Amino acid sequence: MDLSSLASGGAQAGAADGLIKDTTTRDFMKDVVEASRQQPVIVDFWAPWCGPCRQLTPVLEKLVRAARGAVKLVKMNIDEHPAVAQQMGVQSIPAVFAFVDGRPADGFMGALPESQVKAFIDRLVGPARNGLEEVLSSAAAAFAEGDVAGAAEIYAAVLQEDRENLAAIGGLVRCLVASGELDRAKATLALVPPGKDADPAIAGARAALELAEQTAGLGDPRDLAARVAANPDDHQARFDLALVLNAKGDREDAVEHLLHIIRRNRAWNDEAARKQLVQFFEAWGPKDPLTIEARRRLSSILFA
Repeated sequence: MDLSSLASGGAQAGAADGLIKDTTTRDFMKDVVEASRQQPVIVDFWAPWCGPCRQLTPVLEKLVRAARGAVKLVKMNIDEHPAVAQQMGVQSIPAVFAFVDGRPADGFMGALPESQVKAFIDRLVGPARNGLEEVLSSAAAAFAEGDVAGAAEIYAAVLQEDRENLAAIGGLVRCLVASGELDRAKATLALVPPGKDADPAIAGARAALELAEQTAGLGDPRDLAARVAANPDDHQARFDLALVLNAKGDREDAVEHLLHIIRRNRAWNDEAARKQLVQFFEAWGPKDPLTIEARRRLSSILFA
């Protein structure tokens, strides 16, 4: 998936369509079995000559999109790829199977009415999963687990329905920052409605973008570490090293270096180390465990 396309409205539609895909015998394990360990996956076995399939597939697509990222749909043309259907004992189509945690969990045969298909999906994802808050939570969880593309798909799907959803805008910005698409991240921030810049989701995403921009061009962390080892009072090298370490995911060491500067000379460079820590806290979010711990340690130094 090309994350660079997600910042524009048209590209968001394409990303939303990432919730629906065709698969092959070779890709079935990745697209269905492995993917279902992250979220439920519905498999639609169909063929071009099947009239009921042509009735059912649009209904499935509509309801999967309406679930806004809580479930994915994978379609398999059994004329071109018959092996999996044969292994699963499919004797007539359309045949629909739901996979959860790598295994078939539910299914039905034939072109059911839309109300029955919706009930099938509701059973699969649970009523709460269709709620916006739960969908956004699933995106945040995907991002935390390193599935940046999956998180971006969900955030883009939410924005397809609600272009001004602040949590989805902030989440998509973080995904673009993580993928290195800083210009696209800036463009996505332009979606923020006037007067909403102070919202925590937006402020945190903007801080993450600013951190990424700060880090660009700071150099090799090994060189910076060598400078710090040679001169522990080289606060600029230590400061730059903290930025690079944070960008690489080593947040704990980044905190240690900034706290070291504050202990030695809290006024250095107009309190740059303290201000940088505060920016880290904003980027990570107030509920992040490291934010809470580092904020406590910062306070113990400042108010000792």
